Amino acid sequence: MTRFKIDLHNHSCLSPCGSLELSPSALAVAAQSRGIEMLALTDHNTARNLPAFAHCCEAVHIVPVFGLEVTTVEEIHVVCLFEALETALHFGTYIEFLLPDIPNVPEIFGDQVYVDSDELILGCVEKNLLSSAEISFELLIEEVLSRDGLAIPAHIDRPAFSVSSQLGFLPDLPYSAVESVRLPCPIETWGNTVIRSSDAHYPEDVGKRTTLIEADHLDFASLKRALADHLVSYP
Repeated sequence: MTRFKIDLHNHSCLSPCGSLELSPSALAVAAQSRGIEMLALTDHNTARNLPAFAHCCEAVHIVPVFGLEVTTVEEIHVVCLFEALETALHFGTYIEFLLPDIPNVPEIFGDQVYVDSDELILGCVEKNLLSSAEISFELLIEEVLSRDGLAIPAHIDRPAFSVSSQLGFLPDLPYSAVESVRLPCPIETWGNTVIRSSDAHYPEDVGKRTTLIEADHLDFASLKRALADHLVSYP
């Protein structure tokens, strides 16, 4: 088996809290320069930058994983990952539909622009992507897994927008893994595989935290097996 460096939680210029400099192209180039071999884009509650991301990862020979970071009704962040671009796009449309009709105010919350692979702006999301979708934590996990995706509670050890901050504990649900900022994770993980990710919002943060997986080759199926079998370590 070979060890591969992965980073499964990153934002782009589409996330209102992210830098306009962090386009899908900039994200892919920064990841490639830092030795990342599998990379996920997980903007807040939307998938609209994923087509450009797919093209940009192909250009720098990185394996793309297509995702979103969804905010549940309890204000818990969950990284939702899919193998197929089309599956992620459909799921992104579903999550956007579940967001309340609160318009974004760029001057207050930040810009929400989606772009092509050459960084040309294609449009702006009108709903505020920092809102909570009308879906519970438990139902979101179920929905992601029903689409053969990976459901990973995000930064479970942070004091805000985490399962521990909102519920006080990690419920016993069939997660694909859990994400922690600190090692060892100070939250009881009940035997779930723990990963670390950059959660990058700015170009300089890409690759700040990564995970190594053991696999014969690198694809989504191998990622699933490595997480299920605890074949992970940390650089």
